[in-house]
Formats: sequence, structure tokens, C-alpha cells
Amino acid sequence: MSRGRRNKLVGQIAEHLVVAELGRLGLIATGFAGNVPTFDVIAADELCRTVPIQVKASSGDSWPSDARTFLRLEFDRNEKRQSYLGPVALTTPDLIYVYVALADATTGTHDRFFVLTMRELQEVCIRCYVDWMQPKGWRRPRNPESNDNRFWVKDIAAFEDRWQLVVDRLESRAPDPALDPR
Repeated sequence: MSRGRRNKLVGQIAEHLVVAELGRLGLIATGFAGNVPTFDVIAADELCRTVPIQVKASSGDSWPSDARTFLRLEFDRNEKRQSYLGPVALTTPDLIYVYVALADATTGTHDRFFVLTMRELQEVCIRCYVDWMQPKGWRRPRNPESNDNRFWVKDIAAFEDRWQLVVDRLESRAPDPALDPR
């Protein structure tokens, strides 16, 4: 199986698993198969309150990201050194993300879910990038201009199975006024 096809299947599996977990919470959820840029799943309750959710999947124990999504970086071509200029201003800081670490049937592991906001994800990504780059003097060893940033299960472990975030977000929304029986 090609790597591209494998990645698509991993993403598809993760979206369906998130929909199933939301169903276990008594919520209605549906996925959009990558057709919506900002979110992959919508969760709803019986009062028609909705929450968009972005799903990211891994068949391992880490996820890649582009550091520039979360950090303002500058690159000095002469020094081949990056500089951290602070966090990026997020357009959707409260968007809920669910990171899914898919089970490995060969080792008997189970699917794991990490539920956090984009703002919390930004904090994780900044910490991981700074912790990796600082000891190197902000010079990447192989490709100085690379902005590859990775974080691992250990970095988001505090957010494991934090489904209450979705429930709380739904409960904070106003119900659909069309459902008012008056």
C-alpha cells in the first residue's frame, strides 16, 4: 500500500473513531471526510448546539506540524539560524482538536484520544520547538530552513480522554431558538 493511501486511511479511521467516541457520550456527530478546511467533525446535542472539531491522527506516537503555524520565526540566511519572535496570533484559538494515536494490533495497544484547544496545542508546540531548538543555538542540523515541529504522546498526555471539553463547550452554547415550545 502506498504511503499516501496509508495516510488517508489513518485519517479516515481516526475521524470515525472520534465520531464513535462522541456517540458514546450521547452526542450526535458526523465527519466530513476532509472536505472542510477548518474542521473534520461536527458534534451536536439534542438542543441542536454544535461544536466543530479538528481531528489529527498518527499510527505512531508523534505528530508533525509546521512550527510557523504556532510560532513567529525569522530565518537569518547568513547565520543559518532561526529566531523565535513570539507566538502567532491564532484565528481560532478555541477550536477543539482531537489527536488520535491509533492502536497497533501487533502490540495489543488501544486507541488513545487527546482533546485540547488550538491555544493549548500552540503552547505544546512552542514548548517542544523551543526545547528542541535552544540547545542547538537555533540552528537546525540538517536543513537550517526547516520548520518541522513534532510533539509526542508524552507532550499531550495531560489532555488524554478530556471529552468533557466538548460537552462543556456544547453546554455553553445557546440552544436553537426554533426549538422553544412557546
